Amino acid sequence: MLFRKKKTPKCAAVIVAAGASTRMGRDKIMAQLCGKPVIWYAIRAFDLNPCVEEIVVVTRQALIEPIAQLCADHGFSKVKAVVVGGENRTQSVLIGVEAAGSRHGLVAVHDGARPLVSQRVITQTVTLASKTGAAAPAVPVVDTIKVAESGTVTDTPDRSKLFAVQTPQVFDADLLRAALTDVLEKDAAVTDDCAAVERLGMRVLLTEGAPENLKITKPMDLQIAQLYLEKGGGECESDTATTSTD
Repeated sequence: MLFRKKKTPKCAAVIVAAGASTRMGRDKIMAQLCGKPVIWYAIRAFDLNPCVEEIVVVTRQALIEPIAQLCADHGFSKVKAVVVGGENRTQSVLIGVEAAGSRHGLVAVHDGARPLVSQRVITQTVTLASKTGAAAPAVPVVDTIKVAESGTVTDTPDRSKLFAVQTPQVFDADLLRAALTDVLEKDAAVTDDCAAVERLGMRVLLTEGAPENLKITKPMDLQIAQLYLEKGGGECESDTATTSTD
């Protein structure tokens, strides 16, 4: 009896790095992490992953040349384009999706400020989205969460039902285009791409994220990311986290 090898699902990746880094106090995308810019780790993770066919990096005008040069210097062969983002995240993601073209059935959207995304997280999320149309990695919330108004607690949600969603968030490409366009046309407020898709009534399935897949937001986050890298293999510059299968 012959067994056919399962095909690896394929996608385009849009890495969003167009934010102003206001909470960081300096440019977090080009901040040094173990001798390399934060964005280097994010791009490399997707460049290595067999599910990813091409990459579009969306950034600010001032970073177009530095990031393009970075990709050339390090041989990131899957990077198709480095483009200027929009006035907000939704615009930036849509610009990236359009730059990736229409030949891809799936699009993975990743925060450029999440340098330690693993191969496992990328592959699992792409694989789930290839079956369901929308998927994202997430980790359970460990703290008790309070809902408050004017400093007064109004509700305490069941912690067992709360998850912190990470990226990459992976979607059917046509669905994502429609969702982002709808958000912009109606000037809706969304905090991530899952929320945009959810507005259209689409279910988003969650897959297992990872604690080290943190988003660099404040200076302390860089120190935490460095500790993860050092713990991963002892050689900080070896980028253990992005090459790991875990």
